[in-house]
Amino acid sequence: MKILAGNSNLPLATAISDYLDVPLAKCEVRRFADNEVFVEIHENMRGEDAFIIQSTSYPANDHLMELLIIIDALRRASARRITAVLPYFGYARQDRKPGPRTPISAKLVANLIEAAGADRVLTLDLHAGQIQGFFDIPTDNLFAAPVFVDDIKQRFGKKELMLVSPDVGGVVRTRALGNRIGADLAIVDKRREKAGVSEVMNIIGDVDGRHCVMVDDIVDSAGTLCNAAGALIDAGAKSVSAYVTHGVLSGQAIERVNNSQLEKLLITDTIQPTEEILGSDKFDVIKISDLIGEAMRRTSYEHSVSSLFD
Repeated sequence: MKILAGNSNLPLATAISDYLDVPLAKCEVRRFADNEVFVEIHENMRGEDAFIIQSTSYPANDHLMELLIIIDALRRASARRITAVLPYFGYARQDRKPGPRTPISAKLVANLIEAAGADRVLTLDLHAGQIQGFFDIPTDNLFAAPVFVDDIKQRFGKKELMLVSPDVGGVVRTRALGNRIGADLAIVDKRREKAGVSEVMNIIGDVDGRHCVMVDDIVDSAGTLCNAAGALIDAGAKSVSAYVTHGVLSGQAIERVNNSQLEKLLITDTIQPTEEILGSDKFDVIKISDLIGEAMRRTSYEHSVSSLFD
């Protein structure tokens, strides 16, 4: 088993390497003067079971090209099997045509990864489950739910909880987590009556006197989460926290969270957190390396990965 890493999230790759007790393979990923990506692997890869750890987070295009070129380098080095480990799969929100003459970029990225030479894909909390079907190679979609459940139990103990989906689209994910901890479900129904008018947040479910925990897969601008937190507090919630797998947090998102009624925003380290995130009292980062590392071990040994979530 060989583990390689691009430049997107070296701390996570190192943590996974430590969990598996397998050192990161010596691999040089650098840029030419015109910013072209150059990769050179300094170890023998012939016949090896190779895993590349690379989130396609910001800058997404650079990190995607790094991934593709490392895959190509491994293929040409005669690796026995190449697994692309994408803790965060970028372009996942472009999974369908929202209007005429628009692309399905998630499918294009899947095609690129296959064309580069990957034999299988391992990722975490895809924005849309159907993206698994965009690949014609085996694709394992892990879930952060077990890690979230452990943290919720430690953090909230026997407090009266209410699991909240911040939008209608996340109900299935939130209900599954609620079933694991025996908590009720509420939904935030977000509506914009007309252009230029602020959104109206309707709360489906009784959150009065409850400690509310929102669950989502991606937080980008954080507008929906922050607005939903305010609506839940107005509806009588004692506190509002949020668990989100991928902390994209672009633009003014961090400032927005710091000024919101969210008590805590808990994200995993699928995307490397910035110093601004680590220095804020509103954010906590949950380690995901053990879960991904165990899935990689089971993949290498041809053991069941789905049993991790039973």
